Amino acid sequence: MRLCIDYRQLNKVTIKNKHPLPRIDDLFDQLKGATVFSKIDLRFGYYQLRAKESDVSKTAFRTKYGHYKFLLMPFGLTNAPAIFMDLMNRIFRPYLDEFTLRDNQLSAKFSKISGEGIRVDPSKTSAIVDWKPPRNVSEVRSFLGLGLAGYYRRFVEGFSMIATPLTRLLQKDVKFEWTERCQQGFDKLKALFEHVALAA
Repeated sequence: MRLCIDYRQLNKVTIKNKHPLPRIDDLFDQLKGATVFSKIDLRFGYYQLRAKESDVSKTAFRTKYGHYKFLLMPFGLTNAPAIFMDLMNRIFRPYLDEFTLRDNQLSAKFSKISGEGIRVDPSKTSAIVDWKPPRNVSEVRSFLGLGLAGYYRRFVEGFSMIATPLTRLLQKDVKFEWTERCQQGFDKLKALFEHVALAA
């Protein structure tokens, strides 16, 4: 179970941590020319960081079972990503380019490694291909930005132009109206994602 707490009011009065978060495109550019990559996905990442004692009360929330507060860093705080990224940079900087697998009894699954570059995982794009037409702005935003389509857009030539009728719906004073142009752009994006998956 993952708790989703609405920290918008707390975030409004929080002094923002300016630690820069890396853009995925920039990271890929830095790795240009390399042939083997590794990825670490930390289990319950934020929950491995203790909250400052003086900040614990600020994380308080109410449920039908009572009042609770986090002793660890919860999701949803405006500074959580920057704090976590800063810590990861400090921990892993000494090890960049020096990871050894065998010495640490680790193994790599070479079926997932290719010297031919980054490819789309067909099992991931099937979620995009099966996506139903959005019924409101939140669903458009989910498809374009927060969903897999946003992550895989770099594999689709002309993504921004094709998605223009959809991105227009995200503008502040535009009434949501799913037009024929929206449907055409949506269908074309899905078809292109399917093509990219087949090519991979």
